[in-house]
Amino acid sequence: KLTENNIKISMTENGDPYENAIAERINGILKYEFLLIDGFINHVQALKAIRESIDIYNQNRPHLSCQMLTPNQTHLQQVIKSKKWKKKTSKVFTSEVNN
Repeated sequence: KLTENNIKISMTENGDPYENAIAERINGILKYEFLLIDGFINHVQALKAIRESIDIYNQNRPHLSCQMLTPNQTHLQQVIKSKKWKKKTSKVFTSEVNN
């Protein structure tokens, strides 16, 4: 359906959402918290809803990763921000044979 409407499909290099976890998290919040998944009547309505949601996300929604400040409040601070997220890593287990 996307290609039928001349919409380019954008994915990470390997199609793995963990490659861009922060963007995937934001997309999920916009879709499900702000109900942007419900669909729109037209492009103008979609654009308006997306812009309003992004403004609320940045100006009114506190984030744990920002010490419960909004992204805008955090951006305006002059202090070093402590990172509250971590990269997904996988552990490799091996068995060692002792002689």
